Amino acid sequence: MEKVDLADAFDSFEQQWAPRLAAEPNDQTVKLARIEGAFVWHSHPNSDELFLVREGTVTVQRRDREDVTLQAGQLFVVSAGVEHRPVADGEAKILLFEAADVVNTGDADSDRTSETVPLE
Repeated sequence: MEKVDLADAFDSFEQQWAPRLAAEPNDQTVKLARIEGAFVWHSHPNSDELFLVREGTVTVQRRDREDVTLQAGQLFVVSAGVEHRPVADGEAKILLFEAADVVNTGDADSDRTSETVPLE
């Protein structure tokens, strides 16, 4: 694996809600995503998911729990099995740290389900 310059990596794609694979440490993945608006409600029954905001503001909404709002430089872990959805009022750039077998929409059947594309 080669080093990844995050600014260059985010500049290499514009599509929102389509994660790009940046690294694969052990059985984990580090994905980059541009997001805006609200994603689908979903959970990952067997895996935690870490959100790290690089740019913008992201609110992680959780059913039956308090929302968590993250600014650039902040991170939050959604525990396995917790139904959630990220929401960004304007475009945000985020890093996701999750198990290699995790699908972006988790247990939800959605038209936003996508394969993770490697960075170019």
